[in-house]
Amino acid sequence: MNLVVNEHNVFVIVIVTLLTSLILVPIIKKVAIHVNAMDEPNARKIHKVPMPRLGGLAIYLAFLLGYMLYGEVSTQMLSILIGGFLLILVGFIDDIKSVPARYKLVVQIIAATIVVLYGDLSFSEVSVFGYKIYFNEFWGSLASIVFIVAITNAINLIDGMDGLAAGISSIYFLTIAIIAFILNRIGGLDVIISLIMLGATLGFLVHNFPPAKIFMGDSGSLFLGFMISVIALLGYKVTTFTSLIVPIVILAIPIFDTIFAILRRLLKGQNIGVADKEHFHHQLLKMRYSQTKSILIIYAIDIAFAAVSIFYILGDNQVAIAIYIVLMILLLFVVLKTDILFDHSKKKISVSKISEKNKKIRKVKKK
Repeated sequence: MNLVVNEHNVFVIVIVTLLTSLILVPIIKKVAIHVNAMDEPNARKIHKVPMPRLGGLAIYLAFLLGYMLYGEVSTQMLSILIGGFLLILVGFIDDIKSVPARYKLVVQIIAATIVVLYGDLSFSEVSVFGYKIYFNEFWGSLASIVFIVAITNAINLIDGMDGLAAGISSIYFLTIAIIAFILNRIGGLDVIISLIMLGATLGFLVHNFPPAKIFMGDSGSLFLGFMISVIALLGYKVTTFTSLIVPIVILAIPIFDTIFAILRRLLKGQNIGVADKEHFHHQLLKMRYSQTKSILIIYAIDIAFAAVSIFYILGDNQVAIAIYIVLMILLLFVVLKTDILFDHSKKKISVSKISEKNKKIRKVKKK
């Protein structure tokens, strides 16, 4: 197997960016404390003491160095750099002083539009399980912008536990690289970006794995989500992915968690932007798992979904579909057993109240 991309060994690319991020994080931590970019604990959050943010800045700087050393100049790459910088900028500001969600959404849309229109990165057709949907230029561009914004927010929403967003992102970048090497399509921009981002994210994860010493903040989660969505579009554009189902399946956990969060809030009559403590990782904590065990469980599920993608790419669709069905049943079981959609505790309370009321009625009748 050829392990060279752009005349550089893949292990060198990953190790250099990993070490860069690893070294930068302690420096960024001091900067975060100095500018008071601190994540204060509250009833909704898991951590109990103030934690420095801005860890995403270390990932971004490691990415920039990796690109300068191993990347190539192109209009497409320039659009990605501009879009990424905008998200890092708004995330940086938000990590210091909260930025309203609507303004962050506007910046996400602008960044996505730059990549789609200036970088000419959009869907022309989408293949899912053998079925093809064709887009004209307008609808293809609109679908691509929505896709980028949706994935960016999905990663941002799951960033609520030590090592979660960084770990899932690392699994994604690694899986994309593996798929590309299996298919012998290692010359694409998606592959080189995946390798650079893999090293940059792993270096940060060393400091962010439970117990975390620093958080990535919105500067990190927005940038990671943006890069993940861009890599998915790049891969689909240069046929690294034969179907859009591939990157979606790899991102099963953040996508499903986001869908459940929206449904949960709608069922409660809440604004879908209202934060809560009912995400998938919160449910594992409610089951008395530690943060470390919860993270490892989520990693294991995510790796299983990644394996489905690899089987699918290899053409072993029966195995892929079988594993996918098992995982979906497991996910449905978790949904029914937890409060991720419905608050079971309230139902138990109401049932117990009815039971007590019936007992009182019986006592009165006996008297």
